Amino acid sequence: MCTYLRPEVPDSPPGSDPGRQWSRASRNLTIISNHKHLNIHRRTQKDGRDTFYSSFSELLLSEGDSLEVLRAQEEWEAVENIQPGAGRWQSPDRPGQLISFNEALQHFQAADLSICREKVQSAVSRRGLSALFRCLFGPPQLRDGLQEERDLILAIAQCGLDHEDPVHSRVLQTIYKKLTGSRFDCALYGAHWEELGFQGSNPATDLRGAGFLALLHLLYLVMDSKTLLLAHEIFRLSQHHIQHFPFCVMSVNITRIVIQALREECLSKECNRQHTVIPVVNNLYAATFLRLAYVWRTQQKTILDSSFVLKDLEILAKKNPKQLLRNLDAYLTKGTEGLSLMELSGAQNVSGSDDNYPKNLTFTGVCDLQLDTTERVQAV
Repeated sequence: MCTYLRPEVPDSPPGSDPGRQWSRASRNLTIISNHKHLNIHRRTQKDGRDTFYSSFSELLLSEGDSLEVLRAQEEWEAVENIQPGAGRWQSPDRPGQLISFNEALQHFQAADLSICREKVQSAVSRRGLSALFRCLFGPPQLRDGLQEERDLILAIAQCGLDHEDPVHSRVLQTIYKKLTGSRFDCALYGAHWEELGFQGSNPATDLRGAGFLALLHLLYLVMDSKTLLLAHEIFRLSQHHIQHFPFCVMSVNITRIVIQALREECLSKECNRQHTVIPVVNNLYAATFLRLAYVWRTQQKTILDSSFVLKDLEILAKKNPKQLLRNLDAYLTKGTEGLSLMELSGAQNVSGSDDNYPKNLTFTGVCDLQLDTTERVQAV
């Protein structure tokens, strides 16, 4: 793993890695890697091509450092495209600007979502004894002033991914960059999305049942400074050689669980208490993802266990969302002091008790998790 020092070199190209200290005058790059100073030098051949080589006084290049050399080559090519005095990046591969969760949300608040709103079922319909039981013993209804906010969330969940929409594309690019550390935009289609945990080369095909809300949740996770560490921890866990799972597809399924909890009014009490809906929904998403990661890590789960884990998460999110939210607060508070998700073994006060989980569940795949009485969601 590399750690970087922020450069003070004015010749560093905009968007280049802050751990790289470029100097066009000396044609050198210094990387602080594994407590080593890796000096990469550029040499121009007679035919105009550039070659790169490195030097160490005592240590050899590791595999990770070799990758740094390759990345350095790309950035040197970018340096040539800087126009003096232009004040901005001129490369055709100029990185797109990151987008915040609030900016993306404002886009949907101002957009015409009438078609999506027509598809919204804001609450699960109940009849007979179910309706009577809900009236007598069910959770409180959402206050009138919060229903519009709830309906906006559900409308976004009915919106698909439109690659022609610049905001949609920026959301995707931001998620990719924050998870991978890349400084440059990636192709809208390609195998790189599978590396992030989508099932194919087009993320749009994996959003059924959660719509664009699934991407907004991922955006929230990676753009909020409090949850970015959590996102990276879970992403690393998803790439474990034995316990690997499709990170983004799993995230979509968690968004589906949160949608269902919202529609069944399981979050109404907490939303009424906080006088808001969107932050509660976002935090429950992050809290549920944290719970999944904890169970996955400490109980040595694999992809074969995903249906059981997700079903348990659905039950917990509906029955005790407040506990999940408290666990998230505890994790984030201790996380600022260096607590790692990978160090949570046996931390019941952080993760919640497994005793609340049903032990004898009929096998239910992800495809059987219900959004309503007629709609099924796709499997991992």
